Amino acid sequence: MLYTEIPTQRPNTPLLDSVDYPAQLRLLSVRQLKTLADELRLFLLYAAGQSGGHFGANLGVVELTIALHYCLNTPYDRLLWDVGHQAYAHKALTGRREALTRIRAKDGLAAFPAREESEYDTFGVGHSSTAISAGLGMSLASRYQQQSREIVAVVGDGAMTAGMAFEAMNDAVAHHADMMVVLNDNDMSISQSTGGFAKHLAAIWQSGHFVTLNIQGEAEVLPHPEWSYTSRLHEAATDAADNLFKAIGFEYYGPFDGHNIEHLIQVLQAVKKRKGPRLIHVYTKKGKGFAPAEADPITYHAIAKVNLSPVKTPIKKLKKYSDVFGDWLCDEAKQDSRLLAITPAMCEGSGMVKFAQEFKDRFFDVAIAEQHAVTLAAGMACEGLKPVVAIYSTFLQRGYDQLIHDVALQNLDVTFGIDRAGLVGEDGPTHAGAYDYAYMRTVPNLVIMAPKDENECRQMLHTAYLYHGPAAVRYPRGTGVGVEIQQQLTELPIGQAEVVAEYGHDVERISILAFGSRVYPALDVAKQLYQQFEMNVRVVNMRYVKPLDGQMIAHCIADSQLLVTVEEHAVMAGAGSAVNEWLAQHQKQIPVCNIGLPDSFLHQATHQQMLASVGLDERGILQQILQYWQALKKPQPFIAHA
Repeated sequence: MLYTEIPTQRPNTPLLDSVDYPAQLRLLSVRQLKTLADELRLFLLYAAGQSGGHFGANLGVVELTIALHYCLNTPYDRLLWDVGHQAYAHKALTGRREALTRIRAKDGLAAFPAREESEYDTFGVGHSSTAISAGLGMSLASRYQQQSREIVAVVGDGAMTAGMAFEAMNDAVAHHADMMVVLNDNDMSISQSTGGFAKHLAAIWQSGHFVTLNIQGEAEVLPHPEWSYTSRLHEAATDAADNLFKAIGFEYYGPFDGHNIEHLIQVLQAVKKRKGPRLIHVYTKKGKGFAPAEADPITYHAIAKVNLSPVKTPIKKLKKYSDVFGDWLCDEAKQDSRLLAITPAMCEGSGMVKFAQEFKDRFFDVAIAEQHAVTLAAGMACEGLKPVVAIYSTFLQRGYDQLIHDVALQNLDVTFGIDRAGLVGEDGPTHAGAYDYAYMRTVPNLVIMAPKDENECRQMLHTAYLYHGPAAVRYPRGTGVGVEIQQQLTELPIGQAEVVAEYGHDVERISILAFGSRVYPALDVAKQLYQQFEMNVRVVNMRYVKPLDGQMIAHCIADSQLLVTVEEHAVMAGAGSAVNEWLAQHQKQIPVCNIGLPDSFLHQATHQQMLASVGLDERGILQQILQYWQALKKPQPFIAHA
C-alpha cells in the first residue's frame, strides 16, 4: 500500500496491536504477515510524525524485520542492526510499539538499539559498520560456550564501505564462523552510496537475473523484478559472476526482493540450514510505502515532528553552523584553487551540497570511511594542496590514529571543520561530540579553535585554512545566535583570546573563561551576577583551546579571586583542564571552578533539556558559580538588592 500523508491521529491497526512480541508474530500466517506489514508501515508513519527522527530507512525494512523475527528465535537467536537508523520496526515488534511516539525524547526510547532498553537489542549501536564484528564475537562466544544459536547482522550497503566491515568478514571466514550477514541494499547510506563497492552491487543487480531458493535450499533463477532503482545507473564495474563476497569466502545468496515477505521467509529458512559465514543480499527501497520519501530519500532520511500548532508570526530564521561552513567553503574555494573538500558520506549534513555542485572536480565523498578521509587529506597536503575535511566530532573519533600519525606527526596542512560538537540532543550519547577537546589537545602541532557565534565561525575557518599546519574549528549542531555574518574574510591572531564584557572595576572580581557555545550564556550570567549580587565579573571569549592564551589567563589572575571555565565538553581533560595545567605549570595559585559535562553518558533529550540537566544552561552556570563562591566563604554576594 502506498501512503501519501503522515497521519496525525493514531491509525487503526488491529493486527499490529495483537503483536507485542515476536513469539506472537510467529503464530500468524504468511498472508497475515502482509497485512501486518501494511499496518506497521502506517503506524511508523504516525509515530515518526509524533516524535520526529529517522524515517526512510525504517519504512524500507518493514518486511525484512517481520521476516527476520518470524524465522529467528529472538532474543535467543541474536539479531544485530548495524547503525540502527532502521530499527524502529524492530522496536515496535519487541514490546515498545506505543513508546515509539516518544523515541529520542527525554525519558523516552533511545534513537538506536540499546542493550539496557531491551533484551532484543543485542548490541548498542549508532555508528556504522560495527554489526559484523560484534556478531562474529557473539558467534565465537556461542561456539566456545557450546550453544547453538543463529547470529544475524543486518548491514546496509553504505555501512559496507567501511574497512571495519571487511575486516570482520575476513576474520569470520578465517574462523569459519556460523553467522549470517543480511546486506540491506537500498543504494543509500545517508547520502547516495558511492565508489567501487556501490558499482559492484550495481553490477550484480544489472546481471539481468534474480536468484531465489526453493524449500530444499536449491538455487533457482527468476526473471528480473519489474521494479528497479533509477539511481543504479552506474556502468557495471565487474562481471556479476565475479562476486566479491564469494571471493572473500562467504556463501552468497541473492539478490532478493526485500519487500516480498513470503520470498524472504523462504530464503531465510533455507539459509538457516547452512553453516559457516553466509551473506543474503536483499534490495529494499528507502522510504518504501510513502510516496514523498520514495521520491526523495535524502530529504526523508529523517524528519521533524509534524507541527499541529496554529501558524504563528514568522520570526527571524537563524543560520545553521553547517550552512556557515558550506558558504565559507565556496567563498574560500573561489579565492584559492588549491582547496579540495572531503566528506565521509555527510555531504548534506555538513552543508556541502552547494560546493559539490559548483566544484565537482574538487569535491570528494569517500563514503563511510573516516580513517580513509583523514589520510586521503594527508596525501593531498603532501602534494601542496590544501584539503578541508568536513566531519562530525563523534565520527572523527574513528579516525584518531590517522589524525595523529598521518596528519599531525608530519605537520601537514589540513583543515578540519568539526560539526556537531558538544551535545546533540535527541540522537543521544552515540552522537554527542563531548570528547574532541580532550582527544585533540594532546596532539602536537594541532591548532584547535571554538567560535562563539556564526561570524566568528566563518572567520576561524578562514584562519584555520591560512594556518600552515593542521588546524581544527569545532562548532555545534544547529543554528547560531543570529549575529550578522561579515562576508569579508578576516584572519584572527592565533592563540589570542578577547575580553567580551567587564562589569565593575574593583580588583576583587570573578573572571569567566568561556569556550565556544558557552560564551553567550556566560555573558548573561555575568550580567546577573553584577546586577543582582553586585559582583565584579569579566567574561573572556577564549577562542583557542590550543594554543591557550597564557597572557590573558595571567591578566585575569592579576585582579581576580576566582577563575571559572565554561565549556560544552567533558570537564575531564577538556578546555578547563588545559587552564588548570597552565596554572600548575606556571605555579599560579587561584581557585578555579571548572564547569562542563560530567563523567557520564547523557541520554537523549532536547539540547536545552540536556544542558539544563547538567547545569550548562544559564541558570545552571549561575548556580554553580554562586555555590563555588559560597564555598570560598564569601557570603557578601548573596545579599540580594531590590
